[in-house]
Amino acid sequence: MPQNITTGIAELLAEANATVETIPTNEALALVGREDVVLVDLRDPRELEREGQIPGAFHCPRGMLEFWIDPKSPYHKPIFAQDRKFVFFCAGGLRSALAAHKAQRMGLAPVAHIEGGYGAWRKAGGKTEPYHIKHKA
Repeated sequence: MPQNITTGIAELLAEANATVETIPTNEALALVGREDVVLVDLRDPRELEREGQIPGAFHCPRGMLEFWIDPKSPYHKPIFAQDRKFVFFCAGGLRSALAAHKAQRMGLAPVAHIEGGYGAWRKAGGKTEPYHIKHKA
């Protein structure tokens, strides 16, 4: 029997974008280095190795997000307990919209995501650097 998918990606993205702040790329460029903001890179490590990263961004693979946010999880990362704004991004802005929506639903606040993701960041001339493994946060 075939699967009966009742909610598609278009509906999930519409719901996420209706409830999560979307930051235009030109405004996101000014967030690098701010003490009150954490840029959260959700891309796969292979994407970072291939395309580079935003200086100072915290890497959290999308598959670990909920586990790293939850303080009761054995995988919790203390960075997600800080009183800062969490701005998510991925390659094109789709995964980050869904991730920010999930993080907001979990109680993380404030959250937002970058419109167009890392691709739009690079196109806008945003600073990037080669990928390097960072310390644990």
